[in-house]
Amino acid sequence: MAAIYQVVYRRASSLFCRLHSTYVRKMRYLNELKEDDSLCRQAQTSGTFYLFHNLSPFLQKVGKKYLVPQLSAAGALEKSAIESELKGSFTDLRKALFVADGKDSPLLASAQSLLRWHDSHQYCSKTGQPTQKNVAGSKRVCHGSGITYYPQMSPVVITLVSDGSRCLLARQPSFPQGMYTALSGFCDVGENVEETVRREVAEEVGLEVESLWYSASQHWPFPSSCLMIACHALVRAQQAEISMNSLELEEAHWFGLEEIVEGLKRDPRSSKQDDGSFLPWFPPKQAIAHQLICEWVKQQTSQPA
Repeated sequence: MAAIYQVVYRRASSLFCRLHSTYVRKMRYLNELKEDDSLCRQAQTSGTFYLFHNLSPFLQKVGKKYLVPQLSAAGALEKSAIESELKGSFTDLRKALFVADGKDSPLLASAQSLLRWHDSHQYCSKTGQPTQKNVAGSKRVCHGSGITYYPQMSPVVITLVSDGSRCLLARQPSFPQGMYTALSGFCDVGENVEETVRREVAEEVGLEVESLWYSASQHWPFPSSCLMIACHALVRAQQAEISMNSLELEEAHWFGLEEIVEGLKRDPRSSKQDDGSFLPWFPPKQAIAHQLICEWVKQQTSQPA
C-alpha cells in the first residue's frame, strides 16, 4: 500500500510541477490570448510592439550594433516622423535578420510572416467575401461560409550533401555575389522528407543519395513562411560528379574542409578580389544552413586520422 501511495504521490507531484512550470504556464497563456479576444485586448494595453512599415521592421543602429526597439502602442504615425523621432530606419527583413540580436530575429521573421499572411488572406477563397481576423491575429473567419483560416507554413528541405570528405554547396543567380549554401527545395504533395531530399539532390546536381539523416528545423519567412527541414545526405565518392541543372542553379561545387573553414571565417564585404571575382562565403549563423555546415566541419575534424 505504501509503495502504491508513493507512486501516486510522485506522479501527482510531477504533474503539479509541469502545470506550474514557467514554460507550461507561458504556452497556455499564449494560447488563451489567441482564443480570447477580451483577454488579448487587455494584454495589448500593457504590451510592447515591434514596428513594421511595408513588411520592413524598424531598427536602431547604436555603434556597430542594430537594436530592435519594443514600443508601447502609440497609434498611427508617419514613417518619416517615426524614423526621425526614434533615430532609426525601417530595414529590409533579409538584412534585419542577420544584423539584429539572435533573440529578435525569430520574432521578426514570425511577425512579418503573419503580417504577410493577413495581407494575402483578406477574402474567402470559397465565397469571395471579406474575412475578419480575431484580435490576436491568429486566424481569419469568413462569416458567410463559416470557414476559419489559419496561418500555414510550406515545408522545405535544405540538405548538405557530402561524399565523405567534401561537401557540396551551390548558388542561384539571385544570391549575393560569392555566397554559397546548401541545396533546398519545397516538398511536393504526397512526399515525405526523405523522398524530397533524394529528389531535390537528383534534380539539382544529378547525384543519387545513399543515406540521409535529420539535423534540425527553422522557420524562414522567405519566400513566404517556410518550415526549413535541415538534413545531411551522403553520396558515394565514386559517383560524385556533379551534373548541374542550370535552370535551378548558377553554380555548384565540391568544397574541401580547409575551404569550408576559411569560408566560415570570411566577411562577405571582403570577399571581392582585385580581378572582380569573389571568394566563397557562406550564410551567417542565424541561418540553418550555417548550422549544417558547422556540423559537417565538426564531424570531419572529429574523425580519426
